[in-house]
Amino acid sequence: MSEEQQPIIIRRKKHGHGGHHGGAWKVAFADFMTAMMAFFLVMWLVGQSDEVKESVAGYFRDPGKFNQEGRSGVLKGSDAAIQNEKENIGLIKTQEKESFLPSSEEKKQLTLTAKNILEELKKQRAFDRLKKNIKVQMTSEGLRIVLNESENSPAFFEPGSSKLLQKSAIVLVTIAKELGQLTNHLVIEGHTDAAYSGQTGYSNWELSADRANSARQLMEVSGLFKGQVREVRGYADKFPMIVENPTDPRNRRVSILVLYEAREKQYDKIEVGADLMADL
Repeated sequence: MSEEQQPIIIRRKKHGHGGHHGGAWKVAFADFMTAMMAFFLVMWLVGQSDEVKESVAGYFRDPGKFNQEGRSGVLKGSDAAIQNEKENIGLIKTQEKESFLPSSEEKKQLTLTAKNILEELKKQRAFDRLKKNIKVQMTSEGLRIVLNESENSPAFFEPGSSKLLQKSAIVLVTIAKELGQLTNHLVIEGHTDAAYSGQTGYSNWELSADRANSARQLMEVSGLFKGQVREVRGYADKFPMIVENPTDPRNRRVSILVLYEAREKQYDKIEVGADLMADL
């Protein structure tokens, strides 16, 4: 009798789905939570005041400033670094503005010089004839002396010319002697009225500049120190003294501006940008 054969039994181990995915779901969930946190932070920031927004922006621009000062700068009632930055900028601007203001001593000096000029001019015979054509003013830029023409007869220059009248030149000589004792620099301006049409190729621009330059030449040999005149300007008829009547003869004038030293520094402070020709 043959032996009974035993059946062969094969047992298979079942595997769950988790074995295939491992911990990948955790990474996805972390990314989701990070995105949600960023979303809620953005929503929170949108509803905040401009002060808080500026503080947050200041932190991302310069985190070290917050760490050094130990300030959050975001919570209400705390000091924001961005505010201190604004204060510093405001302080710098205030200091720069004050640096362009003349000192009281310089104001007194120029005022005294103006009085001395008038006293010396009174000693000249030409002054009685020309005193209505001379104006001495204290302005925000400094001491301004205006020599304007007359309606009836020439006061300082021959009509339509930059040639100085000999009988009036003593006024410029006297002014130069007093101004030469100062350390301040000068700007000499020439102006015309709108009535002068000019010759061919010789307009109000040339005439106003030439008259200012003639005044400079005489004053430099009459008492000004070398280099005291820093600018000579010709304005033609663009800045009339008698605004309501541009053709008024009094608009034909030469102005001598004694600059405050502080104002001169402001003129010299010019910011130059990039050379646009470099890209061509």
